[in-house]
Formats: sequence, C-alpha cells, structure tokens
Amino acid sequence: MANEILASFDPDALAWEKQDGLLPVIVQDADNRRVLMLGYMDRAALSATCDSGRVTFFSRSKQRLWTKGERSGHVLKLVRIETDCDADTLLVQAHPAGPTCHLGRASCFPGAPQDFLAGLDAFITQRERERPAGSYTTKLFESGIKRIAQKVGEEGVETALAATVRDTEELKNEAADLLYHLIVLLRASGLSLADAVEVLRQRHGG
Repeated sequence: MANEILASFDPDALAWEKQDGLLPVIVQDADNRRVLMLGYMDRAALSATCDSGRVTFFSRSKQRLWTKGERSGHVLKLVRIETDCDADTLLVQAHPAGPTCHLGRASCFPGAPQDFLAGLDAFITQRERERPAGSYTTKLFESGIKRIAQKVGEEGVETALAATVRDTEELKNEAADLLYHLIVLLRASGLSLADAVEVLRQRHGG
C-alpha cells in the first residue's frame, strides 16, 4: 500500500520545516465526506500510516506515534492521502471502524456536514451484509432483485404522478422513496450510488 499511496506525492517535498517536523492532518470519512478529526503527523507517522493502512499520528501529548483506535479498536482504515497547495497540510480519507471521537461520536466535530446520500448508501450496504431481522431493507434484499426492481418502477410512477398533479409534498415523499429503493437496487446488483454518480461526473466533465 505504501508504494501506491506515496506515488501520488513526494514526502520529501512536504513542508515539514514549517511546524517543527509536524504537519496538520484533516481526516475525512471516505464514504460520506464528513470531517472526522484533526491530528498531526511527522515523517514516521506518515510512513507507518502508509505501511499499515491504519491512520497513525504523532501524539504531541504522549510524544510518540499513536495509531487511532489502538486501544478501542476504532481504527481509521486508510483510503487516500493528498496534500494541499502549500504542501504543509494533509487530507486523509479513511473508513472509520466505529466512532472516531473519544466521546463516542462519529466525528470530533458534531456539526460537521456530510453527504447524506453517501451515508445512506453505506447504511444500506451494512444492512445487506448483516441482514438484521425485522428490517425493511433486509426484507427487500431477501425478496430478490426482481421485486426490488418492481418497487423502483412503482415508486418512479408514483413520483411522476405526484409531479403531474403538482402535489409538492407528495412529490418530495415519493422522490425520497424512489431514491431509497434505487440505492437498494444498485446494491442488489453489485453496484453503489457512487458508481452512478461517477457516470454523471464523467458526462459533465469531471
């Protein structure tokens, strides 16, 4: 993993000297884009992060390397690292294995915005994997792809009808139902909402 990640930038080109060998690191959830926390890395922490695939910081209070979740198990699984325009700050995208904040919250910034649809996609993915009893989403997955596709068709028609009669409240409700069932259909087909978004991004030039 280290070679792949470090191929995107040169650690020696980073502005380590600006803050006595430490760089601030913004950690972002790779799925929903919520900012999770702020930490600091020195060269050793950056190297350990890339080698292990788990986000590691230099703890200024403990004066040592510290891997997030080393005691709680709530590690940050590395996805991507990039630098800012001045090469003095790192943006880390990661998959959190549990709450990031020591207070048990998802983020150290409780009001940090997130991409709700990406979060919903991740939630539906979890439902597909765990299949908890009594869950409507579980029931959908177990009903099979034909039934899920039928639900998407039904919700699409109901959305169109609501728009036709200019019932804005019903249109909002039906559109929400359509989006939810569409994400379930994508997951049942081995795809994700991100796959559809990527097609739109390519069509619109990035």
